[in-house]
Amino acid sequence: METALISAALTQVKRALPLIPEANDERGGPKWYAAYTSANQEKRVAHELGRRAVECYLPLYGSVRRWKDRRVRLELPLFPGYVFVRVARCERLRVLQIPGVARLVGFDGHPAPVPNEDIEAIRTCLSGDRALLPHPYLEGQRVRVLSGPLAGLTGVVVRQKKQARLVISFDLLMRSVAVEIGPSDLNPQTTHV
Repeated sequence: METALISAALTQVKRALPLIPEANDERGGPKWYAAYTSANQEKRVAHELGRRAVECYLPLYGSVRRWKDRRVRLELPLFPGYVFVRVARCERLRVLQIPGVARLVGFDGHPAPVPNEDIEAIRTCLSGDRALLPHPYLEGQRVRVLSGPLAGLTGVVVRQKKQARLVISFDLLMRSVAVEIGPSDLNPQTTHV
């Protein structure tokens, strides 16, 4: 009798598995995740991931710093403390074994995949000749870019020194980036965030 009950319960669980997003990750192939790193270890972690043949992405931006006797141009992480990795769910342990990686960003102990659209938005912004800089996390009325190299991206518009900046927020990381944009390239949406 108990065997029949257990068998029936297992059958119900197997039927429910395709409805659980985590179960689909294995069949869906590799996904992007945000790996949280130790302080100032992003470049070293990215180098080690590359050495171990793990696909990773560390977006950097240029910053000029003035020291006592000279100015130095540095390449700094756009998202301090994070490196993006693209792995299948079963390969997460390979990432967590790398020195400097604290954990994968997620909820309730389960890593949350970063949408491909977010990674593409970062790459699109960095590929242009416009300066992309970190910005405090921002919510507000979103607008869509209609034309130019950033066409299709959505974000919040802020004004700084007579310039319009598009602030793109990444909800999983609770971080934002800002890029200069022409006001004629924008279309307000009715969606409020």
